[in-house]
Amino acid sequence: MARPKPQRGLPTRQQILDFITSTDTPAGKREIARAFGLHGADKIALKALLKDMADEGLIDSAPGRAFHKMGGVPKVTVLRVVDVDDGGNVWAVPASWHADTPPPRLRVRERSKRGALGVGDRILARTEEVGKGLIAHPMKRLASGEETMLGVLRQEGERFWLQGIEKKERREFAVSDTGGAAAGDLVRAEKTGRGPRITAKVVERLGDPFEARNFSLIAIEKLGIPDVFPEPVLDEATRVSGYRLDDAPREDLTHLPIVAIDPADARDHDDAVWAAPDDDPKNDGGWKAIVAIADVSFYVRPGSALDIEARKRGNSVYFPDRVVPMLPETLSADMCSLKEGVDRAALVCHLQVAKNGALKSWRFARATVRIAANVAYEDAQFIVNSLPGEGRGPVTGGSMLDPGLRRGSEKYVMLEAALVPLWGCWHALYAAREKREPLDLDLPERRIELDEKGRILSVAPRERLDAHKLIEDYMIAANVAAAKALEAKKAPVMYRVHEPPSREKLVALKEYLKTFDLEFALGQVIKPATFNHILARVGDADFKPQVMEQVLRSQTQAYYAPANHGHFGLALGSYAHFTSPIRRYADLVVHRALVQAFGLGPGGLTDDEAAQMERIGEQISMLERRAMEAERDTTDRYVAAYLSERVGEVVEARITGVLNFGFFATVEGIGGDGLVPARDLGREYFRYDEAAQQLVGEETGETYAAGQRLKLRLAEANPVSGALRFELVDGGSGGPRGGNGKPRPGRGIKRRGRPANIRHQGRKK
Repeated sequence: MARPKPQRGLPTRQQILDFITSTDTPAGKREIARAFGLHGADKIALKALLKDMADEGLIDSAPGRAFHKMGGVPKVTVLRVVDVDDGGNVWAVPASWHADTPPPRLRVRERSKRGALGVGDRILARTEEVGKGLIAHPMKRLASGEETMLGVLRQEGERFWLQGIEKKERREFAVSDTGGAAAGDLVRAEKTGRGPRITAKVVERLGDPFEARNFSLIAIEKLGIPDVFPEPVLDEATRVSGYRLDDAPREDLTHLPIVAIDPADARDHDDAVWAAPDDDPKNDGGWKAIVAIADVSFYVRPGSALDIEARKRGNSVYFPDRVVPMLPETLSADMCSLKEGVDRAALVCHLQVAKNGALKSWRFARATVRIAANVAYEDAQFIVNSLPGEGRGPVTGGSMLDPGLRRGSEKYVMLEAALVPLWGCWHALYAAREKREPLDLDLPERRIELDEKGRILSVAPRERLDAHKLIEDYMIAANVAAAKALEAKKAPVMYRVHEPPSREKLVALKEYLKTFDLEFALGQVIKPATFNHILARVGDADFKPQVMEQVLRSQTQAYYAPANHGHFGLALGSYAHFTSPIRRYADLVVHRALVQAFGLGPGGLTDDEAAQMERIGEQISMLERRAMEAERDTTDRYVAAYLSERVGEVVEARITGVLNFGFFATVEGIGGDGLVPARDLGREYFRYDEAAQQLVGEETGETYAAGQRLKLRLAEANPVSGALRFELVDGGSGGPRGGNGKPRPGRGIKRRGRPANIRHQGRKK
């Protein structure tokens, strides 16, 4: 590349980043100084600038003191081979990776087959970016290391085989050493070798993979989620739990009947609410409300052992059988949990709500609260529905979840009095929400019920109550207020960003909707309401679920960042997460910013944290995605275990996705994703219509489309991987006839207008 034009004085941070990411050779301090024509005192100043950039998380140093962009790969580095696929492609990752994002996979270009690389080999390589991928050119082979995987042992005669826990892992590996583990055990093993000759050596037995409580452990092990707190962190949690509440200036709100409404099985309580008619004559017909949030920033101070561990975790991870908390239970389940009847430290948001639901004003303060009641969503809904004219539906269930909450009891009467104004204020907030028209996708959430031994009792959609919507709208109001309050102070904000859909996704959605004769104009200003109107036009048609899923797939993924790009899905211009600091590090950062901006005492945001906001946002966004993957994978394993007793049965299913190698389906009302491979569709050729997301029989016209309901036979349910496999009940079409009246040979799938290679039938490319 051409060198930058020499200039007087130091280059900017961005100029240095541009240089080290575009140069073809390693860029150390000497190369950077030469590129920018620096001499004498400027070279000394450059050293200090590079140190600052490293401290700020902008750059990192590679072996030999060459620099590269933080989160990037050095031009020359040590790589570890992690896979050699069936096509002979060698894949490697950096041997040392300290960034807060997953390590990238590089395709290794071997110079010859002589001394071919295998899993576990380590190489010194030159790296380059090609298109959207990374390529590694080996320079030298180094001493081998190990590549580990989780799997289940299977015995066949005298030999043992290892089946990986990943759904996509179709291969089994011969086991060279069982390490004392038996067939059926879940184990950790080291892989060595190459291609079909890769073998596995067991290094640790992890137990019975089919025990329900081990399903979450598989996800924890697989994704490297830290689930054990170091002793110094536990010791610090014990110490800070002794902090006196009056060590910070606080309002006394213990006299107010503030209530915490949570799931019946909630493990922590970090939010509570209160409302009453506003006595301010300027807000006639309006409301005053308080959203009280656990004051985690009072206990977890910046730079402490607790803080470092919390940032490392990013968030709590919730499984059906356990929670891996962001904070030790001394805090998360005790001192920071807003428990009924005890004084707790809170950071409160005072809201003034107009009768039309608009937020007129807000104020943040530290307070001492004494929660009047911890009540389940179902119980709160039951109480409100029992009051004439207050509920939005009939009394359901006949009895409450809490057997101690009896009609006419002191607690019941207190809750009636507290919930009526809460619902009244919420009706105003809900009206404002309806006017705003946020994205409204009715996507059911699965609830897995376990017995005391961790066995699965049921898997069913979680009921959506007005009580859920009420808490959601109070939390949204407080989150908006937090963002706007910090903006008014010109303080740093960790925004929750959800950007509008990209044009590419909108074009794909337009093509898809066209297959249902639904028009979608790309020239219009796209708002959440645009998608709501599409769903309204669909009405109650059978294909509504598939349209809803396609709308969801067209959306971007939300993330955390200090730059505000709005929240498209909620139709909000400014939005931050404030309401769950026990379980989300982003909320803790927002609390610290509020404490600092409004002078609320100790535990405020430091200058160092403010300078690292972008990096912190990237880190916690990545950790959030890791948690979501862990929770989703574990739920799939529980569902597969629940369905394993129904293998061979015909089930009501719905197609969730169609690709050129088959289609995926889910069991209605239960969930889980399973494949119907192309090879099982019978002898007929099928065309793959990508825009319509469907497979169409070339001669019979038989169609399999996303969203379609059909009966399928459950052929396989693997609790270890969470994978399901279905078969057509009738075995598929008998196959179209050729011109001579004989069935056409083979089975395959075509893309529209272009036949697929039959040799690759049903195989993902």
